[in-house]
Amino acid sequence: MTLSPTILIFVILGYFLVLMMVSFVTGRGGDNQSFFTANKSSPWLLVAVGMVGASLSGVSFISIPGVVGAGGLNQSFSYMQVVFGYLLGYLVIALVLMPAYYRLGLTSIYEYLEDRFGRVSYRTGAFYFLVSRIIGASLRLFLVSIVLQKFVMDHFGLPFWVTVALAIMLIWIYTYKGGIKTIVWTDTLQTVCMLTAVVLTIKAIMNGMDLGLSDLPATIQRSEYSQMFFFEGGWPDVNNFFKQFLSGALIAIVMTGLDQDMMQKNLTCKTLGDAQKNIFTFSIVLIFANLLFLSLGALMYIYSDFIGLAIPERTDQLYPILALEHLSPFIGIVFILGLIAAAYSSADSALTSLTTSFCVDFLNFKYTDKSEEEKKKTRLIVHVGFSILLFFVILIFKALNNDAIINELFVAAGFTYGPLLGLFSFGLMTNRKVRDKYVIWICLAAPIISYILNKNSEQWFNGLKFGFTILALNGLLTFIGLWAISETGKTKTING
Repeated sequence: MTLSPTILIFVILGYFLVLMMVSFVTGRGGDNQSFFTANKSSPWLLVAVGMVGASLSGVSFISIPGVVGAGGLNQSFSYMQVVFGYLLGYLVIALVLMPAYYRLGLTSIYEYLEDRFGRVSYRTGAFYFLVSRIIGASLRLFLVSIVLQKFVMDHFGLPFWVTVALAIMLIWIYTYKGGIKTIVWTDTLQTVCMLTAVVLTIKAIMNGMDLGLSDLPATIQRSEYSQMFFFEGGWPDVNNFFKQFLSGALIAIVMTGLDQDMMQKNLTCKTLGDAQKNIFTFSIVLIFANLLFLSLGALMYIYSDFIGLAIPERTDQLYPILALEHLSPFIGIVFILGLIAAAYSSADSALTSLTTSFCVDFLNFKYTDKSEEEKKKTRLIVHVGFSILLFFVILIFKALNNDAIINELFVAAGFTYGPLLGLFSFGLMTNRKVRDKYVIWICLAAPIISYILNKNSEQWFNGLKFGFTILALNGLLTFIGLWAISETGKTKTING
């Protein structure tokens, strides 16, 4: 029995009604400071739980289970190698980056680059964040829009662009007033919804195969999807342990520690100690959350074979097909709620952080003479502007996309976050001063060179595939370039 699209519409509307109620409560009396920093009053445990959902997102919700049996990058449980690397990255964030951010009292983390190097470096870093987050948020919303289009909107004859417009409009409605103060609470709600959906789907599949909870580990272990560690293929293997572990550490550093979206939540904690407790708690919970997703993925392939279901060409469609067409209507509703929660837990904070970064980093909100009311009006215009931009970028992805979403996201991040990795690493690991006006050229050249090397690596380097380590290469090239335009000195920047 499949779910009626009408029922799904009412479920989605009911969910957003709850989010808007949370927004109403948290957004009362909101000003620019509550939008940008939540008045530094967020409980650390609340932030930690909410960050799990923001980190996983709708991409993880569908693509990570789907990629388990797809072969290639992240096959079987090999994605856990990346997750273990995350732990090292989060340790660096808690002990190195967070103290620097709190010491400087930052609203936008890219203000650090101005303090360390100069205005061009600052704006370059903020620009790369904007590009990175626009790509990431658009891909996540694109994924959820595809599912909603196929299983809901097509039944009403509505085109894809209407689905996208509605998805973005709903985010805007419940974030425009409270900003990050609202996001901290809605992300926590959405994390709970997403993980609950995964647990209930696992239980439904086990019931369908007449398996008990004690049978789960052995069932997965006996399958062809259980391998977690890959050492035999050596460095050329795209799933090589050391390559994946290093990539995970760097991905965590750049996509959490150097990302205004994720760090804006951390900077709403009262103290540095609270923010560090949040990071440590979040990293532990994230391990178990990813194990849940991968277990679901293995079970989906086992169950598909059990009922004779052909695996779709796009493996990130397997979860929606099972949940909405082959399991109970209750699981279909749970899946839709989990999908919406997963996608929106990252997309809503992305819209808020894009607005924050543009207002602080490019419109100089901290130093302008405008009144609070004038700033609020400007902030609203920026918020609307980024909503419109996301709409058009998603439509572009609709025309161009042909790969698994999870890999697309990280490949894109490898090119856009690389310069940020190089800039912050150079600032924290050396005391050299750069010729600030040349920094933008280094940060443009590094991704281009990385892209060329990545496209030709198998031919030029005896079958080598960079995979997620393209991020490390990109950051290293940026670091080398910054060293080339730097020297020791007493002044903050060198303009000559």
